[in-house]
This record gives sequence, C-alpha cells and structure tokens, in this order.
Amino acid sequence: MRYTVLIADDEPEIVELLQLYLEKDYDIRTAANGAEALECIRSVPIDLVILDIMMPVMDGLQLIKQIRATHHMPVLFLSAKSQDHDKILGLGLGADDYISKPFNPLEIVARVEALLRRVNQFDAHESAAPQETNLVLGELMLDRSKCVLFRSGKPVTLTSTEYKIVDLLLEQPGRVFTRKKIYEAVWGDYYAHEDSTIMVHISNIREKIERDSRQPEYLKTIRGLGYKIEAPTES
Repeated sequence: MRYTVLIADDEPEIVELLQLYLEKDYDIRTAANGAEALECIRSVPIDLVILDIMMPVMDGLQLIKQIRATHHMPVLFLSAKSQDHDKILGLGLGADDYISKPFNPLEIVARVEALLRRVNQFDAHESAAPQETNLVLGELMLDRSKCVLFRSGKPVTLTSTEYKIVDLLLEQPGRVFTRKKIYEAVWGDYYAHEDSTIMVHISNIREKIERDSRQPEYLKTIRGLGYKIEAPTES
C-alpha cells in the first residue's frame, strides 16, 4: 500500500525539500495555505498531513480544528514557533507530533514512517478477527476489536495517538511506564526526550476519562518515573 501525504506550507522551498525526501515512498499532495489543504483533504483520501502553523487564509491551528471534526489521520505540525506553549496548543488541538524549523529532513522522514506505522497497527486492530480481548478497568472498557474506549458504557473519542497510549497502559494496569517506554511504543523506535509531547497527550486523555482531570483516579503520574493506569480506590 502506498500512502498519500499532504504537505501544507506557504514556503515553496520547504514544500520542495520535503517532497524531495518523501516522494520516493509516498504520493505527495501540496497546499500553500490552510484553505487549499482543507479542500484537498475533502476531495482526496489523505493518510498523513504535514502542517505548518503560520499560513495565510487559514492557519494551521484553525485547520486542525476542521480536520479533527471529521478525520483521524496523523497530523505532524511543522513550524518556526518552538516555544512550549505553541507546541502544547498544537498537540492539544489534536496534532500527533511536532517539529520546529529549522529541521533535519531525515528526522521528518523518520517521524512520518513512525506515525504511519502506528496507524497501520491501529487499522490492523480494526480488521482483526474478534478474538481480540477487551481490556476492562473500573468503568473503562477498551474494545480492541473496534478500537473504541468506553467509560460507563459511553464511547470516548480518542485520536489514534491517545488510543495507543491507553491500549499500552490498560494492557498492564498498575505497571509504571517510563516516558521513554511510552514514546518508543507509540511514536516509533526513537526517543528525543519529547516529554512535553507525552504530557499533553496524557492531559488530553485525562480530560476524556477522568471525572476531575486535576485529581485523576485512573491515569496517575509517578513523579520522576512516568505514568500508570489503575482502578480507582473505593472510598
């Protein structure tokens, strides 16, 4: 299967550079602004989006809100903005990963491969025979055959990244997973000390599964080590 990657950036030299490195393995579509990118996504099946934040007509933050309303493909933010609050905002809106300009094109290739590999694993779950075991913890139930998380019988909408993190943790409740372990299991076989990326995804998951995300009952932080998921303590 040959995947289709959309590169949305208003700098032609960036688009040309990325296309040069990616076109050998992927079909490439390009857009010079957010509106063009959205039209492309609506008209052509896209497997992954490389998305600049600062674009004319519709910027990347506005665009990802539109994307996440109807699509679940991986989104890799690419921007000159390197401050943590920009990264946190982008990830909070549904981006799967984030790279700051200037960048090494080979790192882009590696991250695209890792994101698509994870999606391929996600799709493999969906097409697997129903012998997949449901994971149950308290009021949470992860239906692995459908790749859907339920809380108290109600479906919880997760991005593919959030799903992989929840699946990893629920498979071994009570086990502490280091940030390195989570990153390598979810993003691929490299770890770039992207602690803020993991923290934002953990925060998003808590907003979706906890009664009070500030006092989590399920998804706990183990200071200096990582994270674990466990059943709430009965009061």
